[in-house]
Amino acid sequence: MGHSHHSHSVSSSSTVRGLHVHHDPAGHSHHGARPATTRAMLGALILTTLFAGVEALTGWWSGSLALLSDAGHMVSDALSLGLGTLAVWIGRQPPTQRHSYGLQRAEILSAALNGLILIAVIGFIVYEAFARMTHPTPVQPFPVIGVSCAGLMLNAVNGWMLSRMEKGLNARALMIHVLGDFLGSLAALIAGLVIWQTGWMLIDPILSLVVAGLMLNSTLQILSEAIHVLMEGVPTSLSLREVGEALSHAEGVCAVHDLHVWTLTSGMLALSAHLEVESMTDWPDQLARLRELLMGHYGIEQITLQPEPVRPVRGA
Repeated sequence: MGHSHHSHSVSSSSTVRGLHVHHDPAGHSHHGARPATTRAMLGALILTTLFAGVEALTGWWSGSLALLSDAGHMVSDALSLGLGTLAVWIGRQPPTQRHSYGLQRAEILSAALNGLILIAVIGFIVYEAFARMTHPTPVQPFPVIGVSCAGLMLNAVNGWMLSRMEKGLNARALMIHVLGDFLGSLAALIAGLVIWQTGWMLIDPILSLVVAGLMLNSTLQILSEAIHVLMEGVPTSLSLREVGEALSHAEGVCAVHDLHVWTLTSGMLALSAHLEVESMTDWPDQLARLRELLMGHYGIEQITLQPEPVRPVRGA
């Protein structure tokens, strides 16, 4: 009633100021964590690459699909960690004339690419598992048990290292890779023990399918979130109507229109809106109060608000 919320293009009140408001908080909140993030990812990358080679050789030698599929997943992990490390490095680059927000969205692109890599790995595991079910292959249990125990330890170390990096969509995508690896090693270990005790070969592809199913759910979630951010969707943690009502009920604000809220990169939200205000002379104080409301209550860092005089009432 009097407050309309349209989705339309927005002009900014102060581009220079807006640029600084966006960039400074990012610098302060993330710079301390970034070197630790890069170190954690590089350490995990080296360990993963080395172990993938050991696992692939053992899987091929012992005939275990659970181990081979886990090695394939490890290779995809190494690729994803490489992508993630590159994304963190690219995201550090400062804003330029061509990219006024910097390149922080590289993290979201990396998460989306990692999601696609995971889908390909899951497809391969499912295909191989069904092939194994129709033509069971003998598996030597002892090498499988030994290597999968080592894999469990490696992934526990990788998980611990990655838990120290900045939280975000990219970090979550990488953690799904590591969790998938941990489950893959656990599945291979269980398969090895069952085959050793009972000789039941079908347990190997069955457990591979279970791991693929667990990975698919998390992967689709990451992909949908990454696409939502790239499509400038309203952050899932916020309600556009609630933010609009908070602004329109603020002191001196009569109406809000052209309201947009979106995610620049994980943990960094942006907002722009046109506000009809009672008094243009009170705007500096009003702007300070509105910034405080949006940053304190909703965690929005990049704020662009354009004041406009109240429009005349259209007809009675």
